[in-house]
Amino acid sequence: MRWTSYRSITDGREHAALLHDGELLALDRTLLDTLRDDTPLAGWAERARARPWERLPAETTPLLAPVPDPPSVRDFMAFENHVVTSHAAFGVEVSPVWYQQPVFYFSNPAAILGPEDEVPMAPGTARWDFELEVAAVVGRTGTDVHPDRAEEHIAGYVVLCDWSARDLQATETAVGLGPAKGKDTATSLGPWLVTPDELEPHRQGRGYDLRMSACVNGLPYSDGTWADLSWSFAEMLSYASRGTRVRPGDIIGSGTVGTGCILELGLTHGERAFPWLRPGDEVTLEIEQLGAIRSLITSSATPGPLR
Repeated sequence: MRWTSYRSITDGREHAALLHDGELLALDRTLLDTLRDDTPLAGWAERARARPWERLPAETTPLLAPVPDPPSVRDFMAFENHVVTSHAAFGVEVSPVWYQQPVFYFSNPAAILGPEDEVPMAPGTARWDFELEVAAVVGRTGTDVHPDRAEEHIAGYVVLCDWSARDLQATETAVGLGPAKGKDTATSLGPWLVTPDELEPHRQGRGYDLRMSACVNGLPYSDGTWADLSWSFAEMLSYASRGTRVRPGDIIGSGTVGTGCILELGLTHGERAFPWLRPGDEVTLEIEQLGAIRSLITSSATPGPLR
């Protein structure tokens, strides 16, 4: 199944919709409300096909993020090749802790954008970057979930872009806390929440043998595979639930796939070959089976005073 969200011109409200034969079959509820319900998504899909609240052409309907207002967003660093290269870019060694446990930071659930929304640069940045990621959407509440059972809590997967102000990130993380304004402005999700059964034929290693790619202004930038995960989504979700709860709609990001950001590419090939993003740039991030995010970069707001 492939689910998304859109805002109906009929009532002005957000609705969940099932993709079926080129149409969006809507429910009279949000996807987050649907995930919170005890009825499985398959049951809601039957209802959408039998009694859709509204039918719309999929190709011409503007989409929201599948979950526009997630309860939380945890973004991990689960691809080793990105971790090694990005740490080198910041002039630091990879901590042995990364090999011992999954690591993540909390991102901003109020900064979620849809798959074709314009993306403003963070105020004050001169080094605006994309990060090509995949994310799991939690479908069931869980506490201290065992890794062997964690996949049962995943409703589906989406393309995620963790937009990053590298100069702000480098400055603020020097204090010893995680990124704040370096990651606070935008996170793009979409276009579809794809249920795990659709991906099962592609399972390989700790992920799936599905290509992850990025282009800027039509030029190929990034090329990786989901199968390169060093920490599986089951392990990430299990760790996220340790001593707390994961809830329906929570976003679990993978972190950047190898070659999946300008930080890596610029370090390897030079900033002249891979310059930082500027207003007017068009970025396309795509994962096989999940679809693509297409984003136009716009200028930032003027940063206000610090005190």
